[in-house]
Amino acid sequence: MKVIVKASRFLVGILFLFSGFVKADDPLGFTYKLQEYFAKDALNLPWLNGLALPFAIVIPVIELALGFMILIGARKKLTLWLLLLTIIFFTFLTFYTALYNKVTECGCFGDAIPMTSWASFGKNIVLLILILILFAGNKYIHPIFNNTAESVSVILFTSLSLIFSLYCYNYLPVIDFRPYKVGTDLKQAMKGVPEIDKYYYTYQNKSTGQKQEFETPPDSNNWKYVSFRTVTIKKGIDPVDFNINTLNGDNITDSILNITGFTFLLVSVHLNEWGGGQNALNKINDLAQNCIKNNIGFICLTNSGDEDIAIFRKKYKPQFQFFNTDETVLKTMLRSNPGLILLKGGVIKAEWHYHSIPSYSKVNRQYLHTA
Repeated sequence: MKVIVKASRFLVGILFLFSGFVKADDPLGFTYKLQEYFAKDALNLPWLNGLALPFAIVIPVIELALGFMILIGARKKLTLWLLLLTIIFFTFLTFYTALYNKVTECGCFGDAIPMTSWASFGKNIVLLILILILFAGNKYIHPIFNNTAESVSVILFTSLSLIFSLYCYNYLPVIDFRPYKVGTDLKQAMKGVPEIDKYYYTYQNKSTGQKQEFETPPDSNNWKYVSFRTVTIKKGIDPVDFNINTLNGDNITDSILNITGFTFLLVSVHLNEWGGGQNALNKINDLAQNCIKNNIGFICLTNSGDEDIAIFRKKYKPQFQFFNTDETVLKTMLRSNPGLILLKGGVIKAEWHYHSIPSYSKVNRQYLHTA
């Protein structure tokens, strides 16, 4: 029993740490996922949308803290009860959304490991069993540190987890699991990677009645086809649905991606939710003007309509053109509104949050190398 408890404790701790980390690494992405859960056609709790971001920052910190506490044996009774209540809640949530097909991907492990709600429900059942094992064998759980060192370590770890989550919210994920991370070739990503499958055919010998499996159908009339099965050798990658349209609806995606030189894509999902205010706009305008002078493309991708664009132009006097892109694509592309992406030949070379918009001279030194 002691060995089982030790193994269960390790697995629970590691899974909670990993789950908390990938969410804390991308709090805005977790915010979008929570809003899916709160939607009318899911849990029907739209009034919670305003709390999605605070929840997206706090929940991962709680997961990280609980994972750390069970590993070091801190506050055994409190930790076990919090783990149990947490996993019961997530088990119910994933079961409900899976049963009624409310949310197709659970978001438990963010973009690092996409999981269906049913897969997540299964994972939560396993965790629930492991936590119940910990309850049953709690006498084998002993703290690593004394009370003072334990309290200090838990407070320090929780504080660092919160700081990490806030940093990632304000300066983009530290580890980027998105399909639009730096280094991505958008032209290739739009094609995806096909799945590699292997087929096995079952035939029955007409003379003996014996069934046998073949990798290729037998070249003989003495065999009768029965069935076949498919084994995935290498999982494929779904193509990304990237698009750029003019305000008149003309698709110019290929034109932008086939530019051999550099192009800046300013991403703002909704212009009326523009972050950073005039200060961010001034930095972006200065960068855009210098790009135009040096024949470097600079455009803004948004899902906002003509009215919001007109209001934004009147208020901020932007020095760049606007184009439309799907809302979900923009939210996936960059966890910042606004945010900046640098392309070269359709490949993402760099990304910036609006808190860290670079000057033209800095970008020139690092990437452009213009005269």
